Amino acid sequence: MNNKVINISDNYKNSYIHPKAEIGKNVEIGPYSIIGPHVKIGDNTKIGTHVTITGDTFLGKANKIYHGVSIGSCPQGAKKEGQIFIGDNNIFREYVNIKSDSDRGNAETKIGNNNMIMAYCHISANCNISSDVIMSNATSIGEDVIIEDQAVVAGMTNVKEYVRIGRISMVGAHSNVLKDVPPYIIVDGHPAQVSGINVIGLRRNSIKPAVRREIKKAYKILYRSDLNIDEAIMEMDNTLNADQNIEYFLRFLRNVKRGICR
Repeated sequence: MNNKVINISDNYKNSYIHPKAEIGKNVEIGPYSIIGPHVKIGDNTKIGTHVTITGDTFLGKANKIYHGVSIGSCPQGAKKEGQIFIGDNNIFREYVNIKSDSDRGNAETKIGNNNMIMAYCHISANCNISSDVIMSNATSIGEDVIIEDQAVVAGMTNVKEYVRIGRISMVGAHSNVLKDVPPYIIVDGHPAQVSGINVIGLRRNSIKPAVRREIKKAYKILYRSDLNIDEAIMEMDNTLNADQNIEYFLRFLRNVKRGICR
């Protein structure tokens, strides 16, 4: 990165960019934005007006950050910021808030690539959001939450700390997620309860019909029988055809610590 290659036109004179910040090529920074001394910003990133990026924050290439976004400040009541790592091609809409806390967990908030984080979303300290995730407006996720690839979290949802949301799952709007959300399913409600298989998501992500049939069998074993999780895992091991998607589903269930949405 080259901290001298930056697009600051006459319209951007009111921005503050610390001389130690590392700014990539073709970066645009809007007026009244603040970039702190330990921030690194990748090439072709566009930063809007009134944006604040502080702390030990790394932003990859071609991210789009809209008006009023705050990245890198420590949570309320915390003493010191942790690290934030953000990949490439993410979109952060207006007033998104991303935190990290050096006193908790792994002291690092991670966000992958190609994510859409819509307006007013709050990402608490030390969360891990994978890639191709959609978080709709005003969703709030607690500390140490994990959201895996291609998951969709609809608007005004609250996700409790330490919850894990599996890949290609979907959380309905206005939900309160208190337990883990297994892959490939839909949950909804207060508290969030399972409502079916994310069939549309599986098709959009090119999961083959034969695999979708196995996922349907796994769903029935887990949710339409009287088996507990350990018994359901054993039954799936004995009856389902081996596939990387099914194996991932079983690994997810084996690592559940908070229970799953039912």
